[in-house]
Amino acid sequence: MKAFKAYDIRGIYNEDFNKEDAYKIGYFLPELLQADNVLVGRDARVSSDEIFEHLAQGIIDSGANVYNIGLATTPMVYYTTAKHKFAASVQITASHNSREYNGMKISKANAIPVGFDTGLNKLLDMIENREIFIAEKKGKIVDYKVKDEYLEFLKFYVQDYSNIKMAVDCSNGMAGLLIKKLLGKKPIYLYEEMDGSFPNHEPNPLIESNVADLKKTVLEKKCDIGVIFDGDADRVMFVDEKGQFISPDLMIGFMANYFLEKEKGAVLEDIRTSKAVKEYVEQLGGKMHTWRVGRAYATPKLREIKGIYGGELAGHYYFRDFFYSDSGILASLIVLNLVSKFKKEGKLLSELISEIGKYANSGEINYKIKQKKEAMEALKDYFVAEEEPMEILDFDGYRLEFKDWWFNVRPSNTEPYLRVLAEADNEDILKARLDDIKTIIKKFK
Repeated sequence: MKAFKAYDIRGIYNEDFNKEDAYKIGYFLPELLQADNVLVGRDARVSSDEIFEHLAQGIIDSGANVYNIGLATTPMVYYTTAKHKFAASVQITASHNSREYNGMKISKANAIPVGFDTGLNKLLDMIENREIFIAEKKGKIVDYKVKDEYLEFLKFYVQDYSNIKMAVDCSNGMAGLLIKKLLGKKPIYLYEEMDGSFPNHEPNPLIESNVADLKKTVLEKKCDIGVIFDGDADRVMFVDEKGQFISPDLMIGFMANYFLEKEKGAVLEDIRTSKAVKEYVEQLGGKMHTWRVGRAYATPKLREIKGIYGGELAGHYYFRDFFYSDSGILASLIVLNLVSKFKKEGKLLSELISEIGKYANSGEINYKIKQKKEAMEALKDYFVAEEEPMEILDFDGYRLEFKDWWFNVRPSNTEPYLRVLAEADNEDILKARLDDIKTIIKKFK
C-alpha cells in the first residue's frame, strides 16, 4: 500500500488507499498498540466521513471500542490522547495536502507518534499478511465530547490583544473549528469556514501563492501580524506588518522571548534551522539541540532532552506543556502574546524578526533526481575536500558547517526529491556555494 509513509499514512484517496484499507487499519491497530479503546477524530475533507465509517467498523470488529470526537484539529486529538490516557488514537487527515488526498496520523499512549520505524511497518505487515476474524464480542462507538475542555485549555494562553490588529487565514481547514472562540470577532478572518474541498487555496502555507491573500489583507488593513494555518491546524506560519512571510524556523527564536523569560532550559530545532536561531536562543539562556525533521522524531526527542519547546522549518512547534506535541493554535497564541507585548514597547514584528534572521538563506530547494544517496555523498566529499568543516551532522542527510556558511542536504522520505538548504554570512557567498551545489547535483539527474 503506497500510503504508508515515514511519519503517517497518507495518499490520494481511492488511488493510494481506499475504504477497504481503512477497515483493515482499524482492525489491526488495537492489537498493534494493545488498546481496548481507540480515540478517533477527523478533518472536514470530503472523504473523511467514509474513511471514519470503515476505520471504525474495523476497530469494532476487532473487539475494541471507538471513542469518536468527530470534527477535530489534529492537536485536539493529541491533547485528548494524552490527557484522557488513551493507548491509541487516529486523526483522519491529510494535513496540508490538496483535496484529493487523505490519510491518518496515529499516536500511542502519551500522544507519542507512531511512524514507519516505530509501528507503521508492523501494521502494514499485518494488513498484507494476516487474516481477519471478527470478534465474538464486538466493540462499540462512544461519542466523546472534548471540544469545550480543549478550548478551556487553550484559553489559558489567551491574553488581551486589543492593542494589535491581526488577520487570520484558516485555509478552510480545521482551525475554523476553534479560532473565533479564542480570538473573538475583532480579527479579520479569511476562509474560516471548514470546507474540505479547499475552494480558495490549498491548505499549505509553505507555498507562496497560498499566502498571497493574507499578505494583501495585512497590507490593506494595516495589520500588525498575519496568521495562517494549514489544513489540520498542527502547523502555523506568520506574515509581518509589511506583508513579508516569516521563515518558520525564525519563530523558534522569537518564541524564546516567551518561554526563556520564565525558565531557562533546552530548546529543539530541526537540522534545517538557521544558525541565527541557535545564537539568539542561547543569548537568552536556552540550550539548543538539533535533531531530525518530522513529528515522529521531534516529539520523542523533546521528551528525551526534557526540553521546554521546539520547532521546525515546516511550521510545527512542540511544547512540553502540551504533552511534547505540536499545536498551530497554541503556537499562534504565544506569538500573538509577544506581538502585543512588544507593540506596547514600540517594537514592530518585522524589526524583531530582523534582529534574529541576520544571514543570507536559500530556503529549501528541491532537486528531482533518482540517485539521491550518490548526490548527497558527492556533495559531502566535495566540500569536505575543499575546506575542513567545523561540524558534520549526519542523522538526517548531512549538515556541514563551515566558517562563513553551512548547508543541509537530505532525501525526501516520500518523493523523488533531494532537498538542499544553504545559509551564508552574505548573499555573495551564498550564491557561489549554491552554484557549486547545483553543478554537482546536475551530474546525478
